[in-house]
Amino acid sequence: MNRPELDHDVRSTATRSVPDMAEDADGTDNEAAWLRKKHSTLVVLAAPRTPPKSNEIVVKNAAVAINPVDRLTQSMGEFIYPWIRYPFIFGSDCAGTVVEIGSAVTRFQLGDRVLGHAVGADKSRNSASEGAFQRFTVLLEHMASPIPAGMSFEQACVLPLALSTAACGLFQQDFLGLKPPHATPAPSQETLLVWGGSTSVGSNAIQLAVASGYDVITTASPKNFEYVKGLGAREAFDYGSPASIAEIVRAVGGRKLAGALAIGLGSAGPCFEIVAACQGNKFVALASTPASFDAVPPGDGRLRALIPAVARMVIASTRQAFKARRLGIRTRFIFGTTLQGNAVGPMIYAGFLPSALAEGRYRAAPPPLVFGAGLGSLQAACVAQKEGLSARKLVVTL
Repeated sequence: MNRPELDHDVRSTATRSVPDMAEDADGTDNEAAWLRKKHSTLVVLAAPRTPPKSNEIVVKNAAVAINPVDRLTQSMGEFIYPWIRYPFIFGSDCAGTVVEIGSAVTRFQLGDRVLGHAVGADKSRNSASEGAFQRFTVLLEHMASPIPAGMSFEQACVLPLALSTAACGLFQQDFLGLKPPHATPAPSQETLLVWGGSTSVGSNAIQLAVASGYDVITTASPKNFEYVKGLGAREAFDYGSPASIAEIVRAVGGRKLAGALAIGLGSAGPCFEIVAACQGNKFVALASTPASFDAVPPGDGRLRALIPAVARMVIASTRQAFKARRLGIRTRFIFGTTLQGNAVGPMIYAGFLPSALAEGRYRAAPPPLVFGAGLGSLQAACVAQKEGLSARKLVVTL
């Protein structure tokens, strides 16, 4: 296979590796689903095999999951990641087997089964070797967690980006700043609103908040009420009902709100009204943009669709900001990789998740829906992801 031209940091740090895991029987060292240029689609080609730095591991991927950002990078990559130089390997969610270990790594051994958040697209990393859409991915040690024996790679890989995004919004001090999750959390006497509880981010936000001692009220479609309650939500309300705002305010009652996490198109406005009507933290962490770029294709017709999409985004953002200011609500948009550079990343992936998964206190949710096998299935999976799923997440096995 041809190898795209790219700047490649050949790392000389001493590492430990398993020779028979480092290269497959067919002699192929690594290959990836590349985004070769802006506004293009994924192409499977050979890729460099990068050894880990001292605080990193290399994982041979067995399964990867698809997130909305994975398809949006194909049409809107320069807006989401303006620092990226192409060709590049994207992808955030992976699960597989540790095949190389950096010299300072102590949490993992060769052959361990792990899940990990691949943060190569983060501005501070900006490294194609750290993207999930390849056979061998470099992961930061503190952004990986062991997979318990009873959990499959397909189940495990649904977690990372959604878990990280929820954790950023809930625990970072520039967001809601909630108490950290614990095996035996003390009740906080505060309520958290999660708008969009059956989404991937919502499924993790509910569980994390409950593990931190918070009462959770959420929204979902009625068919998913039992699902979100099974994750720990006290009550669930129909996000499509005109009465939901008043119903949620009544359900909060005299309790203080710890704030809100707004997930999904149109979620911010209702959260603003609820938070404004309740006592407590007047803060809404935003996990979704106020308008959609789903109609913008990566190729032909892009400019024709982009101009009205940008106009809608500007108008919706202005209205959203004005409404928040009028109601006295503070907001901040979550970028789901920021926890890799602060205390929240190791708190979640090293301190909380390993024992929580092993002891059954935390679920890999939403459940996976296996779309296909092999890197060649990723482009079609990205297209399929646009259609939307209810309480499921698309996964490709490798």
